Amino acid sequence: MPHISVVIPVYKAEKCLHELYKRLKDSLETISEDFEIILVEDCGGDRSWEIILELAHQDRRVKGIQFSRNFGQHYGITAGLDHCDGDWVVVMDCDLQDRPEEIPRFYAKAQEGYDVVLARRGKRKDPILKRLTSRLFYKIFSYLADIKYDAQVGNFRMISRKVLESFRLMREQLRFFGGLVDWMGFPTASIDVTHDSRLTGKSTYTFRKLWKLASETTIAYSDKPLRLSIRLGFMISVFAFLYGAYIFINAAIYGSVVTGWSSLIVSLYFLGGIIISNLGIIGIYLGKSFDEAKKRPLYLIRNSTFTPSTLKSLAEPKQTQGVNNGHF
Repeated sequence: MPHISVVIPVYKAEKCLHELYKRLKDSLETISEDFEIILVEDCGGDRSWEIILELAHQDRRVKGIQFSRNFGQHYGITAGLDHCDGDWVVVMDCDLQDRPEEIPRFYAKAQEGYDVVLARRGKRKDPILKRLTSRLFYKIFSYLADIKYDAQVGNFRMISRKVLESFRLMREQLRFFGGLVDWMGFPTASIDVTHDSRLTGKSTYTFRKLWKLASETTIAYSDKPLRLSIRLGFMISVFAFLYGAYIFINAAIYGSVVTGWSSLIVSLYFLGGIIISNLGIIGIYLGKSFDEAKKRPLYLIRNSTFTPSTLKSLAEPKQTQGVNNGHF
């Protein structure tokens, strides 16, 4: 069993994988020779899988997984965590904005008695639009999900074996690695790290994808949108009652005629929109509940460098503290 595992989701990273492996190897060997690097290729359409196979052939400590189709970053992290065996596990991105040289600092901090060590990025080396959309995502998520999530913290972190086993118990379809780890509540520390510029290419996380991630993770972690819709409906009802009372009193005292058909029609359209929106929110929750009820696997593997017996054991249900966690 390796002492340290590094889990990296890979998407359109053919130009940086060799450099990533070299820097990881140099950094990890300062801690232990006994490590593994798990690269999960998410069907980006480039030569990433071929390069992963080359690296695995050169170094048996490099292991690769290729999905059957594009599942997404957080499913790639989940697959890597399902297959890793380290006492300590590092999760990081593949674009080298997360510096492998920080891993020894993670390890040193973890030895002080922490199960989770987070990387707090100082000045992010991203385009201003990327920084703004990312900050907006975390603000929306923190508010709606009722989780205080630090916008300076990404996926880059080290977790203990205890956290890894707990993470494997959670098999919900909507995945958000950082939120799941924060929810566990294990002793956590953070270190300030340097955030490098992307080695090649540009981020594939557009504002649209970030908005989708924010909405899906909010639904997965909180029912606050439903509670907000109830509050909005109650406020509109109170306002309508007060305005109706005002019209009645004004007509009784002054004998004024009730007018304003235009405002009435506008109000009807407004209320109709609110009702439809609330029904839509309820429908989304029902739809996600339907997805969970189907019990489909979180991801499917097309190719891997693991032995068939290893993959078979991962496919079979395992019992950990009485809970079934065997989906793959």
